[in-house]
Amino acid sequence: MANEANPCPCNIGDTFDYRSLGCEISVEHISAYLCKPSLSAEKAVIVIHDIYGWQLPNTRCIVDMLAANGYLAILPDFYKGQEPWKPSNDWSTFNEWLKTRDAKKINTEADVVLKYLKEQRNVKKIGVIGFCWGGAAVHHLMSSYSEFKAGVSLYGVIRLAEDKYNLLNPTFFIFGEKDEIIPLEQVAELEQKLTEHCKVDFEVKIYLGQTHGFVHRKREDINPKDKPYIEEAKMDMMNWLNRYIL
Repeated sequence: MANEANPCPCNIGDTFDYRSLGCEISVEHISAYLCKPSLSAEKAVIVIHDIYGWQLPNTRCIVDMLAANGYLAILPDFYKGQEPWKPSNDWSTFNEWLKTRDAKKINTEADVVLKYLKEQRNVKKIGVIGFCWGGAAVHHLMSSYSEFKAGVSLYGVIRLAEDKYNLLNPTFFIFGEKDEIIPLEQVAELEQKLTEHCKVDFEVKIYLGQTHGFVHRKREDINPKDKPYIEEAKMDMMNWLNRYIL
């Protein structure tokens, strides 16, 4: 539960015991995790991590899933070597910590990764997905970069996103009904403003009974009642990317 000592219940969830299939690389000043599809592809997805950083095995599992579906998938360290948040940290300091990691100030890193994908991996079509902090970053990028053919924001913290609703390319927003960080009132306002201002395809979907982080922070084997919603959200994400990254 969120309270004064714990203003962000992002520590709710499971850390996967997962051995990733890809490799770690350096892209100029950025460390990144990369997983390649079995066949060469001209399409890629940039994955933006949550507050727990690029080394979280849960997020790397999603990267590997994207690669298994035919995408070159890359998970850069958008914190540029700064320490990610740890569950053991003092949650009363979280808001101060967050001020040093602005989800709207990632253009330099986005430019570096886009250049790498285009020039060194010969990628022609690129999408972007992100979780929590990374979901807010997706909102920013989809409002700023026409290079991203599709975006998926998974429980992107709305208060961290820019007040922009003129998305440049199709974007899918995933939220949980029981998310204590993102009230449904905020979700409704987001959808209303997108309806008023957005000229491209978008969708806002709420998954019944689900809490913050449900897609990548819950183990399906120990959360059987949530498994159908986790699988549905993953399928929705893949369908969105496949529809617009042709």
